[in-house]
Formats: sequence, C-alpha cells, structure tokens
Amino acid sequence: MSVLVAADLLSLLGVRTSTEAASAHGYSLTVHYPSVARAGLDTPWQVTVSHRGGFGKQLTLGVTGDYFNIFETQGFHPNPSDETRDGNTLYLTFTSPPGETFVVDFDAYIQPASQQGRYATVSVIDGGSPVASVDIHTRLLP
Repeated sequence: MSVLVAADLLSLLGVRTSTEAASAHGYSLTVHYPSVARAGLDTPWQVTVSHRGGFGKQLTLGVTGDYFNIFETQGFHPNPSDETRDGNTLYLTFTSPPGETFVVDFDAYIQPASQQGRYATVSVIDGGSPVASVDIHTRLLP
C-alpha cells in the first residue's frame, strides 16, 4: 500500500503522453495522445496535419473506431462537418482551414468504468485511402 501511495505522490500514476508522427505523399501527421492514463483523468489528444498547398475543400481523418470507447468526451475542436463509421474505422471529415496546417483537439477524460486500454491507427485519408498513418496505444492503470 505504501508503494502505491508513494507512486501517487510522485505523480507516477497520472497521465503520461506520447507523440507519434509520420510523413507520406506530401502529408505530415502528428498525434499527441495519452500513452498511460487512469479512469477519471483528463487526457490530451491532438492531431496536427500539414500539407504543402493546403487541403482542398475538406480533410478526412480515420481512427480505429473502438479506440474512443474508453473516453468520456466533450467533443472535437473544431467539430467535424461529417462523421461516419464502417466496421472498423471512424471517419472524421473537417472543413479545411486556410493555409497548410490543420489541428484538431479531442476534449475528453477516461471513463470511470474503463479498465482496459486501446490500440488505434490514426490516418489521413485522401481519395478514400489512408496516405499517412500512425499507430497509438493508450494503457490504463487502476
């Protein structure tokens, strides 16, 4: 018990974040996410996409659909203009910003009942196919 109390006092049981990045087909994708978290804690989740020349009319991100099941959410900022999901992937379509960089935040915390972490692939979708992808994993502590 004293080991757990000491670990908590040293903030060893709190949220830890990681960043994964990939570049392909002119896109640069960076995902900042909770790599370790506990139920009830706020967690950062942010995706940044850059593309020389901008994005056209819209930008679509694909995320493994069940990844977000561990979160209680306040929503995406900005909100997607469209969302859809097939058997495996949640597709989030955003109105493209001016310029060559897009940033979206997911305002969330880990659900109190969540006990198992999740793996996900986050991808930039262009022409219906993933063009830049990263794999992420959020582990949950008791």
